[in-house]
Parts: sequence; structure tokens; C-alpha cells
Amino acid sequence: MDPDSLVDPLHMQYEDYMVQDAESIDNSDDSCNDGGTSKNTPLREQDRFLPIANIAKIMKRAIPENGKIAKDARECIQECVSEFISFITSEASDRCHQEKRKTINGEDILFAMCALGFDHYIDPLTLYLHKYRETTKSDRNLVINHSESSFDESASEFNNF
Repeated sequence: MDPDSLVDPLHMQYEDYMVQDAESIDNSDDSCNDGGTSKNTPLREQDRFLPIANIAKIMKRAIPENGKIAKDARECIQECVSEFISFITSEASDRCHQEKRKTINGEDILFAMCALGFDHYIDPLTLYLHKYRETTKSDRNLVINHSESSFDESASEFNNF
């Protein structure tokens, strides 16, 4: 058996996906306005996977300082993490579609993880989501208060002229 003829099941599923813009999806026939060339293009690696540098940085935190990570290990984790995110996001997207919403929120991700059997992550992620929202809420209040005080100072300076 020729090794080149073997199909890697992990890559096979991505090769079948095509990127389409809204115009090509709306057209019922396969003709295009650009002289017959297809607007469908296969997904590029950078469109399918998270950046390898980000993956490697996270992986480095979990090993000793002098430890090294092989290239194939980084690439394997890159594919797994990207697939995991797509898996969870797809389930969350289905929920949003059923509820006729267009935006996936934190609760949708938690629901998807629970539905897919990742129950043991729900409590810590719920806590993290709550803390994250509290932090961003206080950050927004600081920005609003700062901009209001700057406006008040500018207005008083303007009135002094």
C-alpha cells in the first residue's frame, strides 16, 4: 500500500470545507459573476488552527523551565485545541440558532460543554465568567468616570475663557 494514498481522518474533514461569502451562498446555481471561476477556496491552515506560537507559549507553562516541546507535539496539540474549540462552538451555535439568536455568549459555551459531557468544567468556568464580567464591568465604570471627569474639567476650563 502506498503511504501517500493513506488518508489522515483529522485532515480529511477540514479539506472538505469551503469558505463561501454570502453572495455565493444566495446563488442557487453554480455560476459566478467572475467569468466562471469559483469563489470557493479551501480553508488555509492559518484559518483552521490557532497560532502555533500561542499554543507553544501555553504548553511551556506546564513543563520545567529547561524542558523542550517537539514540533510534532506542538502541532498535534494545535490541531486538538482547534478541533475542541470548534466542537464546543458548534454546539453553542446550534443552541443560538434554535433560539433565533446571532451572538454566542458565555452561557451558551457553558451549556454546550455540559451537553457534550464536560460537566466537571462547568463550576470553575461559571466562577471565572462571573469574575471576568465583574472585572470588565468595573473597568468600564472607571473609563466612564474618567471620561466624565475629563469632560467636566474641559467644560470648566472653557467657561473660564
